[in-house]
Amino acid sequence: MTHDHNSALLTAALDAARRGWHVFPLIPGDKRPAIRNWEERATTDAERIARCWSHAPYNIGVATGPSGLVVVDLDTPKNPEDLPPAEWSRPGIRNGLGVLLALWERHDADGLGQLVMCEPFDGYCEMAPAAHIVKTPSGGMHLYSGAPDGTELRNTAGKLGWKIDTRAHGGYVVAAGSTITGRPAPYTTVHDAPVAPLPGWMTDLLRPAPLPPQQPITVALASDRRGKWLRGAVDAELKRVTGAPKGGRNKALYIASIALGQLVAGGELGTGEVTAWLTDVARQAGQSEREAQRTIASGLRAGANRPRQVAA
Repeated sequence: MTHDHNSALLTAALDAARRGWHVFPLIPGDKRPAIRNWEERATTDAERIARCWSHAPYNIGVATGPSGLVVVDLDTPKNPEDLPPAEWSRPGIRNGLGVLLALWERHDADGLGQLVMCEPFDGYCEMAPAAHIVKTPSGGMHLYSGAPDGTELRNTAGKLGWKIDTRAHGGYVVAAGSTITGRPAPYTTVHDAPVAPLPGWMTDLLRPAPLPPQQPITVALASDRRGKWLRGAVDAELKRVTGAPKGGRNKALYIASIALGQLVAGGELGTGEVTAWLTDVARQAGQSEREAQRTIASGLRAGANRPRQVAA
């Protein structure tokens, strides 16, 4: 990689940060995070960004939750056999953008406003709703919208329709300026518009189902003085997660995992039982099991660096 390439990536990362988007490094030439706990560590601090991107030509991730974004990811078919399902098999629908335009016309035809013509792809031009748009190396699009007030949206896959995913709390997107090894084109901003609020009809479609009533988590520990102390410590960390505000639950889960991980490292608790307790409360708080277990495992590793035992 050349110095010019490093400089261009740094400039792109700083540009994203100036927009208020929290960025973090991705593996050079890849979509995967280069750091752990990327959502907590994503930043808009120009000095931290400059220090980070001085080390390597990192691709740029934008943590959508901390950035107050919902990004609609419009994908394209992977091969000629990758055809729309019967629900979306109609003229004009050949990718995620076609599905989105059909949804938009169904729910709010007037709200489409002006259409933006993006760069030609495979011999035709794409028309997209007026929005901040980044084109992906595969020919898809990322439409950036502002997250709705008072509603915590999570990542979805296909919830809106064929070839449409969304990234919100707990997710990230690859930012403009990043390049993928083996792909000739970088992620490119093709319509540099201000981020507008997510349309209300789309918020309604993406709104998560109500959580079921919270169930008490049974912590089976001995009833002696040591067991009572441990039960109090565990209960306090579980309440930390269930009582965290929207947008802060994953961080609370990580902190709780560190605290209980110290007791696991000290031999006071078992890894399996702690993971089960924390996973249960995380799911009750609305997190996916996969996301929760990733955060818990990271917290337990961090807690293992400082073993803790119950005082005699």
